[in-house]
Amino acid sequence: MAADQLLVDPVAAAHRLLGATLVGRGVRATLVEVEAYGGVPDGPWPDASAHSYRGINGRNAVMFGPPGRLYTYRSHGIHVCANVSCGPDGVAAAVLLRAAAIEEGTDVARGRRGAAVRTVALARGPGNLCSALGITMADNGIDLFDRKSPVRLVLNTAQGAVSGPRVGVSQAADRPWRLWLAGRPEVSPYRRSPRAPAPGESD
Repeated sequence: MAADQLLVDPVAAAHRLLGATLVGRGVRATLVEVEAYGGVPDGPWPDASAHSYRGINGRNAVMFGPPGRLYTYRSHGIHVCANVSCGPDGVAAAVLLRAAAIEEGTDVARGRRGAAVRTVALARGPGNLCSALGITMADNGIDLFDRKSPVRLVLNTAQGAVSGPRVGVSQAADRPWRLWLAGRPEVSPYRRSPRAPAPGESD
């Protein structure tokens, strides 16, 4: 099964998701930027910036597996963001989908995002990615490798991966757990959280 390729640590899963094809509601896109997130303090990948760090609850349960499921949440209560669960069932880990390049359905994506939005920016940033592909909170928990799912994922082999710190996190702010494809204009800019310690003073 394709989902078995995500039965790995979150950084390895992020590498496998980079360059993957995401298909959702009339739009096909290539993932060009992702971010890895771990889990609880006593788990294999403790991560104080992860939604799962304090344990399982109704909001973050999808992060605890099985792999290949879509975990959605609202950023600042407004923008829907999407992650892909990874690692063994019962162990929290996920990869945030940060940016994608629209390959088909540009007009559909622009209809969702607005006529003035440039093509390279249609799915730049996690909230914009979900908007462009029509991903909603109702998609939480769907199996991305099920042909019947409204949003589907096809893993490919990406080339030219670059890594660096994650965007906007105040904990574990120096981990190079953000991956992107070099030279792609759809990649979002790096912004360090003002609440994060100075560079080099975080893990």
